[in-house]
Amino acid sequence: MGMQSVSIIGVGRIGGALAIALARSDFAIEFLIHRDPSTANRVSSYLSPSVKLISASGELPLLDSDIVLVTTADPDIALIAERLDGRLKAGCVVLHTSGSLSSEIFAGLASTGHHVGSMHPLVSVSDAISGADNFANVYFCVEGDDVAVSTARTIVESLGGRPFSIDSAHKPLYHAAAVTACGHLVALIDIAIEMLSKCGVEKDRAKDILLPLITSTINNLQTQTPARALTGSFARMDSSAVERHLAAIGREMPDRVRDVYLLLGEQSLDLAVSNGGNPADEEKLRKLISIAKRKSG
Repeated sequence: MGMQSVSIIGVGRIGGALAIALARSDFAIEFLIHRDPSTANRVSSYLSPSVKLISASGELPLLDSDIVLVTTADPDIALIAERLDGRLKAGCVVLHTSGSLSSEIFAGLASTGHHVGSMHPLVSVSDAISGADNFANVYFCVEGDDVAVSTARTIVESLGGRPFSIDSAHKPLYHAAAVTACGHLVALIDIAIEMLSKCGVEKDRAKDILLPLITSTINNLQTQTPARALTGSFARMDSSAVERHLAAIGREMPDRVRDVYLLLGEQSLDLAVSNGGNPADEEKLRKLISIAKRKSG
């Protein structure tokens, strides 16, 4: 097979980064279809002069590419799919990079004989140029029809990434897992910083103090199960310490912080139980959590 040609619709951070990374991996970039010329112009300076820049505001050109990547924001993907109808070569593979949407959004294109799928990188890309270097060893969730999944896997492997597949129906739950591990982790750390700031520690300093602890926890998870990596009062089933925590949180913090502490405490206790431990200590701690939840409910 010769060099595969690619057109990209949506040249923001992820679309731009993929354009540069794919060009380095011997894909021929044909069209960059953009809403804002500034990022597209920056990206095109790293690409072959033959790449055509087209504004998304006009009619889409006829795209003769083997692969079309739709890297727009989620709300625009359905509209792009409609606008691509009749503008693709037969058997083209169309992939989007949304985390929460599946290939179902391309059902219309599938019905006209195109291969459809999605390819979502589990990485944070903050800039199109530097982001092109950030795909190595990153996991990409790929789903769709067989040809689209095979094509997506080839793309991911050429970028040095690691593809894995799920059933299309599970795409929203997959994305919820990613948000919980990334966005919600940041939100949780923000709560911890807020707690520490109530102890008279300035917020930037509080973050600096907590980061080595967070890093050591992530490092433990590299080699251990969550149950084995768990440390602290719930791991030890120390109900006296938890009681002190709840009293302090009740005095100093909004109710929702206590709710977060209790819900994650229950999950932590389940992990601690899977490690073994004293049933009497577990029962005491479960009773304490139950009473505290009733109070906050």
